[in-house]
Amino acid sequence: MQQKRNIQIIEWEDLDKRKFYSFGVFMTMTIRATVYPATLIRTRLQVQKGKSLYSGTFDAFFKILRAEGVRGLYRGFMVNTFTLISGQAYITTYELVRKYVSQYSEDNTVKSLVAGGSASLVAQSITVPIDVVSQQLMMQGQGQHLTRFRLSSNSETGKSAKVFGQTRKIVAQIFAADGFRGFYRGYVASLLTYIPNSAVWWPFYHFYAEQLSKLAPSDCPHLILQAMAGPLAAATASTVTNPMDVVRARVQVEGRTSVIETFRQLIKEEGCWGLTKGLSARIISSTPTAIVIVVGYETLKKLSLRPELVDSRHW
Repeated sequence: MQQKRNIQIIEWEDLDKRKFYSFGVFMTMTIRATVYPATLIRTRLQVQKGKSLYSGTFDAFFKILRAEGVRGLYRGFMVNTFTLISGQAYITTYELVRKYVSQYSEDNTVKSLVAGGSASLVAQSITVPIDVVSQQLMMQGQGQHLTRFRLSSNSETGKSAKVFGQTRKIVAQIFAADGFRGFYRGYVASLLTYIPNSAVWWPFYHFYAEQLSKLAPSDCPHLILQAMAGPLAAATASTVTNPMDVVRARVQVEGRTSVIETFRQLIKEEGCWGLTKGLSARIISSTPTAIVIVVGYETLKKLSLRPELVDSRHW
């Protein structure tokens, strides 16, 4: 029998799907634009050898800003917007799998874990080729000596043509060097990073929200509790999966083929501390990201509720 929860979860069958997808695209785009600079910084920190370029998250931010301007923080962003497709695939898979698992188990932890992992599997299959290209673009500028593919200096001229011209050149270089498989470089590492991350995040999110609801006054808006639970879950999941995320970034940017060999070399060169590279940037980016995602997603679900259910939920 399902345990009575203080915070009621809006399930897939409660939603007006047309509203859900219409609002969802806007929400996903807003979130990605907000957190992209932190993603770029994290990638550069993870790929650099030791502290050869940046000493930390804030050092990287200010150096990129001074040397490359605000546009430097958004290198590869236009390509990354194609992950809107994977974002919609993720939330659809999560909700559908959650509904399917509920036929066999009413335990919310089980439903969240299985659905989160499954959603990440589907999303990463779409996202990895986009990530491979956008990460190469992220590394241009100050970090271009750390990547296999570089843009010639004359490709820095032009504006609208520049974005698509640079992308086309990177795509052509990847295909020439590695063929179609090059666009799925690091796919296994991505699965080993993001499936556990997603599988851990959702159960901890619901767990933290429920525990906070027991401590908060009964009239406290649930959205505030959920906004607090999101960053806690994100920090937990980021800490658990960061070692694999460092390996994933190096496999994709440096063109490595072996996850295990990359892991061994990282330990040999930088010790266990190497596995924490980019963790602060990841947590810093995941905190506002989690707040935006949680507030956006829970509001999205509220706005997408079927009309007859609107008055039945406490917020």
